[in-house]
Amino acid sequence: FQNEINEVPFFDVQLPYELALKIFRYLGKAELGRCAQVSRTWKILAEDEVLWYRLCQEEGYLLDMSISDHSCWKLALKNCRAREHMLKTNWKNRVGAVSQLHYEPGRVLCDVHSCDGVVMAGYTSGEVRLWDTRTWDYTAPVLAAVPGPEGAGAPPHVSFVRINSSLAVAAYEDGTVSVWSLLLGREPIHHFQHNQRIQALALAPGGAAVATASGFEVKVESPDDKGFWQTPGTFEIQKLVNFLNLVPDVTGSPVAVAAAEDIVYLLKAEDPGKVLHSVYGQPVTCLDVSAREAAFGIKTFGWLLNEPNQILLYNLETNQCVTKVGNSIGDFSCVNLHNSPPNMLVAGNKDRRVRVFDVRRGEAACSLYGHQLGVSAVQMDEWKIVSGGQEGLVCVWDQRMGTKLWEMHARHPVRHVWFNSHSLITANIPEEKNPRGSSITDDEPSVHRKYRGIIYSYEFSVDQLAVESILPICRSSYDEVTGYNYNIGLAVPYDSI
Repeated sequence: FQNEINEVPFFDVQLPYELALKIFRYLGKAELGRCAQVSRTWKILAEDEVLWYRLCQEEGYLLDMSISDHSCWKLALKNCRAREHMLKTNWKNRVGAVSQLHYEPGRVLCDVHSCDGVVMAGYTSGEVRLWDTRTWDYTAPVLAAVPGPEGAGAPPHVSFVRINSSLAVAAYEDGTVSVWSLLLGREPIHHFQHNQRIQALALAPGGAAVATASGFEVKVESPDDKGFWQTPGTFEIQKLVNFLNLVPDVTGSPVAVAAAEDIVYLLKAEDPGKVLHSVYGQPVTCLDVSAREAAFGIKTFGWLLNEPNQILLYNLETNQCVTKVGNSIGDFSCVNLHNSPPNMLVAGNKDRRVRVFDVRRGEAACSLYGHQLGVSAVQMDEWKIVSGGQEGLVCVWDQRMGTKLWEMHARHPVRHVWFNSHSLITANIPEEKNPRGSSITDDEPSVHRKYRGIIYSYEFSVDQLAVESILPICRSSYDEVTGYNYNIGLAVPYDSI
């Protein structure tokens, strides 16, 4: 037994167990497997929990666990690697469960956002709903809105929704902004009003700061140490804001990056008017921000036609341009820097191409062509890319091979794409919020299904769903909304009436 071993034979010398363990720390999985075949003593040493716990941590598995959480770390590493291989195979072969996130019938989808499998959606009825796709038997709770004055008529449409791990935020057509806590329930914890329509909404990915742009004003709201909401900064902008992001992982007062036509501002409370980039006649077409950098696409006009459209990468600490990438005739329509691997970014273009850039070399690592219209949403990880197009096509690519693995089509443009290792969320959001032929009375919401937009949830970890392998149509009971009769309500194995 391991506790009885004091000295380990190393050829012609005997070493103490702790010293032999330090030598074995420099070996990998294959070397430890070979050493385990030398002798019984070496086998006990090569299967020491400390060694396999370190290997598991180095490969990025079970990072939040301590060494005492598993009795056999060698088996835990083997299971993690097998699951990763299974997930990659399922992604490539499109094996898994696909479900649609249903909502109130007759309402048009306005905006969708997701974080860690929790999906938030806003509709033309003014409703805001949440889904937790990590459990198959979820129901979609409605987040309560702030009641308006009596006789105000129909509630306004939802303009934007944003969600992170702790907060959910919705902006409405009338300039109202509501903030909910995911821990405290369905009633809003904060509410404020703009006089004009809101053009952009931003929520810090890991914090509690909210930024809104309305007219020529950008307002940042965040709670203090006691939980009372305050306004750390209000900024006056010379032009209308097109894109707005909050810089993640900022200590102290929040920092926002706003793109207003051809000017990019870095908005700090201590330096309110800092211009990050400004070139007359080169409007910004997309924007994304990471903890230390900001990436945005610029469009050239007229007398600058000899200079192609590019993506500029700025360092937010030095306020200097780090690199320029991309030489395209089309406009860059979307860019993803925050979710990309280190030193990489992915961008979609109106020329129907998806490009992956290595910012160290300043050139495209690969260029993928597969959409019929412009690319509207992109995300990538170490080996795959998911892109959505204006024509409603969702494409999954193998980055290293440069090939399309599979695609799925819906009617409306893909406005939102999010994925992690085992799940994928896509949202097809219509351009037209009041389609022709729809009913104008509230008591008869008769917008046809094809006009409403759709949210898809893909789950590729089939092993988790093998026990409850129930079709999505069979997961509901008979308590559906009246008139929603096309959604057949069944419960297995027995009816629940």
